[in-house]
Amino acid sequence: MAKSCFHSPVQKLGIFLKYWLVLVLWMSLIFVGSSDTQSFPRSSRIVEPILRWLFPKVSDQTVHNVVFVARKGAHLTEYAILAMLIWRAVRMPTRGDRRPWLWKHFWIALGIAAFYASTDEIHQLYVPGREGRVHDVIIDTCGSAAGLLFIRQVGRWRKRW
Repeated sequence: MAKSCFHSPVQKLGIFLKYWLVLVLWMSLIFVGSSDTQSFPRSSRIVEPILRWLFPKVSDQTVHNVVFVARKGAHLTEYAILAMLIWRAVRMPTRGDRRPWLWKHFWIALGIAAFYASTDEIHQLYVPGREGRVHDVIIDTCGSAAGLLFIRQVGRWRKRW
């Protein structure tokens, strides 16, 4: 029996909930996070006490640098997750999916993630106390690519086992 190209409204809702809702929620979380005018001070309130407890003589510049690296690492991670969610929504894998890796899905997911990173930085231009930066788009896009390559590698490992 041939698969129907048409889905009932209930099937469409199920597909949306399964593949797209988490993606939309994650994008909303990123958007809200970029609206936070206190993001750097908030990060340092968490990281600084830990650093000062572990290394009581740590300099203020070192604390600043560690917070900076932690924040950029968070950018990489949040966009790796975003790209993986986009890939999942585009590909719509199912249990036991035997379809081969398609670079087309990689490029679609990477393009959407890079575009979203760009719009996020543009959004920050309009948030008092925030700045939109091209290098953050580059970091976010690199995180996206890393997340997608991680999915590819996991798929290759799974095929071997």
